[in-house]
Amino acid sequence: MAKTTPATLALSKAGVGFELHPYDYDPDAPRVGLQAAEALGIAPEQVFKSLMVLVDDKPVCVVLPSDCEVSMKKLAACLGGKSAQMMKPADAERLTGYKVGGVSPFGQRKAVPTVIDETAQLFDTILINGGQRGLLLGLSPDGARLAADAVWSDITA
Repeated sequence: MAKTTPATLALSKAGVGFELHPYDYDPDAPRVGLQAAEALGIAPEQVFKSLMVLVDDKPVCVVLPSDCEVSMKKLAACLGGKSAQMMKPADAERLTGYKVGGVSPFGQRKAVPTVIDETAQLFDTILINGGQRGLLLGLSPDGARLAADAVWSDITA
């Protein structure tokens, strides 16, 4: 497994500290974030998943706890939009440069608005995908927000 990804390079460039947390990725897991949390022995609410969404047909990266679902209504409202829907996996991969199951909010091919669920602020460290399947990055919530140029919002269903 590579220790350097576009995500780790972006964090290093931004001066944001992080720790690597590799784990055995299970491609057959029904929910990758929950599988990652279990593999690492970390509470699911501290492991954050990254989803690519369209808000009024514009791409957005959404980061939320692995044991939660995104509220499309709250997400659209947070960004002043009318509607939101999941992006097709092939479109997400093309836009971000990452494979689904390994999408990171850091170092994407094209910068897009990013929203992090406000519950991230409850932790000293959160884990977010590091840009490849089987690699999470541990970092401070503020570091994540800074590096992704993100906003905090209540976006869970």
